[in-house]
Amino acid sequence: MLDVVGLSLNEDDMRRIAHPLTGGVILFARNYENRVQLAALTEEIRALRDDILIAVDHEGGRVQRFRGDGFTTLPPMRKLGELWDEDVLLSTRVATSIGYVIGCELRAAGVDLSFTPVLDLDYGVSKVIGDRSLHSDPRVVTLLAKSLNHGLALAGMANCGKHFPGHGFVEADSHLAMPVDPRPLAEILGADAQPYSWLGLSLSAIMPAHVVYPQVDDKPAGFSRIWLQNILRDQLGFNGLIFSDDLSMEGARTAGGVVQSAEAALHAGCDMVLVCNQPASADELLAGLKPPVARGGGQRRIKQMKARGRSPRWSKLPRQPEYLSALTQIRQVLG
Repeated sequence: MLDVVGLSLNEDDMRRIAHPLTGGVILFARNYENRVQLAALTEEIRALRDDILIAVDHEGGRVQRFRGDGFTTLPPMRKLGELWDEDVLLSTRVATSIGYVIGCELRAAGVDLSFTPVLDLDYGVSKVIGDRSLHSDPRVVTLLAKSLNHGLALAGMANCGKHFPGHGFVEADSHLAMPVDPRPLAEILGADAQPYSWLGLSLSAIMPAHVVYPQVDDKPAGFSRIWLQNILRDQLGFNGLIFSDDLSMEGARTAGGVVQSAEAALHAGCDMVLVCNQPASADELLAGLKPPVARGGGQRRIKQMKARGRSPRWSKLPRQPEYLSALTQIRQVLG
C-alpha cells in the first residue's frame, strides 16, 4: 500500500499504482481539498486499478485526514471513554453512530477503509496515542470498539484495530524512535492484548506496533513471527488481515532498508505492507521486492477489506434517515 503526492495523480503515481505488487493506496490530508476533488481522485485511482484498496487514517480528533465540505468533525475517541464513565449504554450507541458516519462519508467519496479503531490502552504516558485511546480499561476499549465496528459494518466498511499488542504503555513515538516495552508477556496479554482476543470475529484487520517487547522477542511486533503467528494467529485465533505499520517510520528501521523491511514483515506474517511519504522508497520497494509475496490466505483477506454494497451518494446522505439520526446523536451528545 502506497501513497500519492497531491490532489490528483501524476505520472509517477500512475506508474506505481499500475505496478502488479501495488494492492492499495493510502490517502492523507494533502490529498484532500474538497469532496468533489476527493471523489475525482478515488475515481482516477480505480480507473487504473479497479481492484485497488483505498484507505485513510480517519479516526477522529487529531487523526482525521478529511475535514470540512461535508465531512463531520469527529471528536477524539477519549470522549467516548469519558461518556462511558457517565452512561454506558449511551456511549455504545454514540460509538455506533460515529462508526456509521465515518463509513458513510468515506464511502461516498470512494474510500474503502479507515484504519480504525485504536485499541491501545490509555496509560497517560504516550503522546502519540494520548486522546486517540478510548479508555484505560481493556474491557471498555473492547466494547466501545465493537460498537464502532458495528457502525462501520452497517455502512459496508471493514475495520482495522491498532496497534497490536499495544502502544499505550511506552512514551516514545515510533514515528521518531524505537519504543521499548519491558513488561513480561503475561502482563501484556492480560491487559493491552485483551481487546484483540475479545473482539473475535468483529475485528477485520489489525496493524501491529513498531514497538519492541524484549521479554518476548528482540524484533518489533510487526516483524516478529512470535507476535504475529504464535500469539496473534495461533493463540488468539485471529484470522483477519494483518497490515504492517508504515515502513518509513523510525520504528521500522531495525530490519534494514525498505526492501529488507518489507520482506521481514511479510515473512513474519503481514499480508500487506505500507510505505508512506517517501516516493523514492516506494520505487525501491516495487523494484526490489520479488513476487510471489502473498502467503497463505493473504490475497483473499485483502479482497475482503473492500467496501461492501453500493456506495451512498453525497447528495443523498443528508436525506438518509439513518445517517441523519447518527449525525444528530453525535452532535447532541458530544457537541
